Amino acid sequence: MLRNPATEPLVERHGRASATAAIRRVLEGLRREILAGGEPKVTEEAVIQVASKLLAGYGIRRVVNATGVILHTNLGRSTLSQRAVEAVTEAATGYSNLEYDLASGRRGSRYDHAVPLLRELTGAEDALVVNNCASATLLALAAVVGEPGGEVIVSRGQLIEIGGGFRIPEVLALSGARLHEVGTTNRTRLSDYERAVDENTRAILWVHQSNFETVGFSESVGVRELSSLGLPVIADVGSGALVPLDREPTVQHAVRNGAVLTTFSGDKLLGGPQAGIAVGESRWISAMRQHPLARAVRADKLCLATLEATLIAYLEGTAREELPTLQMIHAPAKEMEEKARKLADELSRATDLEVDVASSVARSGGGTLPTYEIPSFAVRIGGTDAEDLAKQLREAEVPVVGRVQEGRLWLDVRTLLPGDETNIVKAVEALGG
Repeated sequence: MLRNPATEPLVERHGRASATAAIRRVLEGLRREILAGGEPKVTEEAVIQVASKLLAGYGIRRVVNATGVILHTNLGRSTLSQRAVEAVTEAATGYSNLEYDLASGRRGSRYDHAVPLLRELTGAEDALVVNNCASATLLALAAVVGEPGGEVIVSRGQLIEIGGGFRIPEVLALSGARLHEVGTTNRTRLSDYERAVDENTRAILWVHQSNFETVGFSESVGVRELSSLGLPVIADVGSGALVPLDREPTVQHAVRNGAVLTTFSGDKLLGGPQAGIAVGESRWISAMRQHPLARAVRADKLCLATLEATLIAYLEGTAREELPTLQMIHAPAKEMEEKARKLADELSRATDLEVDVASSVARSGGGTLPTYEIPSFAVRIGGTDAEDLAKQLREAEVPVVGRVQEGRLWLDVRTLLPGDETNIVKAVEALGG
């Protein structure tokens, strides 16, 4: 069947093995339906059409993010800089000194990579990179608490839920630590922590409310004040900001204020690969490295190569110019307006649908800066069912993901990458509207 000219577009796009597997799945479904007494209409064209739809959902594909959400969790969050892409390509296509000491010719440690850069950038004594921030926090708690049953004090206002339904209390439980909640949802004072300290207390956990904000009648205690109690303070700052941005706490701030360990993400506001990073005092980082969990959550060579390239941009002072995440956050609104008007002109020539430009509000996303609004512009497409149009563009050769608002499809240009405008125009032209 696959040699029939009618199937060639399917083969060209997805490969012979994938197309064969998809068609086999369709045929198996039809057989089951016939055996159950059904009478499906079976044609080669119908099989190919269904198989094409099955294949459209296979694998990770490049999409156009026109939602205006920069760190869109469902679309992969941070995009990498050119420097990082080159670094990961080199690491992926050849051998590397991942665990080899070039000076001595003996076995080295993957845990040494990125450490000098993180020390320099954060002011911490040592650092460790694992696969994500939840792992870094889990490992930090397990290393500091030691024997199961030790207590960790945390404010009730910081018992947050992060993406995917994971909750701080669950992470604490997995580490072997016993949770000791203090204060209330909206107000926690230093005296609440002081009263909670007893012979079972091993540490204090401070968690940044990265995906929500508490306003109004509220009170909280900072890392500096908590450090004055004489217990190890673990600070989970989450988003990984290495440069000041709105009200987001920087990693350096937590280190300077006395946290013995500070954990944060490698993607999100840092703008690198998905990773979990811990920086802090050498004795605690060493304890994390030696913990049995460390191997289960260690970072691979691709993550480490990408992270190092990203950190070098910060060290050289070029992060804002190099990293797509920071570029999108800081690009002037006027630049976005010009970009939107140019795209609108091209779309007007490609379709008979209504096309115009409107002011928009972009977001950081990814569980960061929850109330931070970024002025932007969007191309709006109307004159047809917006939900149906959005669905058709998601099914394009290069899927285009926008947002439906006020009965129209909005394509926010702040999250467009080089070449995305061309893919949008092609997707709209293919509609034949």
